Amino acid sequence: MDETVGPPAAGRAAMGRDELADTVAKAVRELEPEPDVDGTVGHIVAAAMATIAGVEDAGVSLLESGQVRSVAPSSAIVAELDRLQVELGEGPCVDAMVDCPVYRVGDLAADRRWPRFAPAAAGRGMRSLLGVRLFTSSHLVGALNLYSHHRAAFDPPAERLVELFAAHAAVALAGSQRQVRLQAALDSRDVISTAKGMLMQRFDLSPEQAFDALVRTSQQRNTTPQRVAQAILTTHQPAAAPGPPQPPS
Repeated sequence: MDETVGPPAAGRAAMGRDELADTVAKAVRELEPEPDVDGTVGHIVAAAMATIAGVEDAGVSLLESGQVRSVAPSSAIVAELDRLQVELGEGPCVDAMVDCPVYRVGDLAADRRWPRFAPAAAGRGMRSLLGVRLFTSSHLVGALNLYSHHRAAFDPPAERLVELFAAHAAVALAGSQRQVRLQAALDSRDVISTAKGMLMQRFDLSPEQAFDALVRTSQQRNTTPQRVAQAILTTHQPAAAPGPPQPPS
């Protein structure tokens, strides 16, 4: 764990450790995977803000196909800070994904590890931050970013609870991503099957010949068979596909 910690924030109310642990446990049990990644992230952000002491703003930086995307930021400031970290290539969110899995920062105005991001965050009123990697045993999902406008808003017990929360959240989010991929695969199969049926009827093709026509069209147009199939269904113009292949002599 990498940290910059100041004295506890004055007047900050604190739950009992057991009570807070129970609250977090209840929150993570409600993080069920669903076939909507952004919706799942929204639930994660809302649960984090409702259960982790000191959190005033939150968001998730999601890693998708090698690109980082800000999802469900709780405010425009969080969205801007997420964007800045990606543009600058520095910050606790970026580093949590590739370096230390947890960053606890007690005073962004005094932090020197991110010479461009830290002053930008402090200039927007953010003082404390917890950046936690979201990952499973086989998949890097992204990072959970928790912010406060007060110095030293997060103490070591809060950090450990956030790590527990993040572990469950990552499993739920990875499950949601799997559901989305599975649904996309099923949808693609259905679209291709329907388009094949249209080609078979129009050109008197076998299933193999119809699929070959989709593949050859996708190669000619530098796209995927699924997109060709979708275009056929959308335009109802199967004649745009190549004609039937000639049978062998």
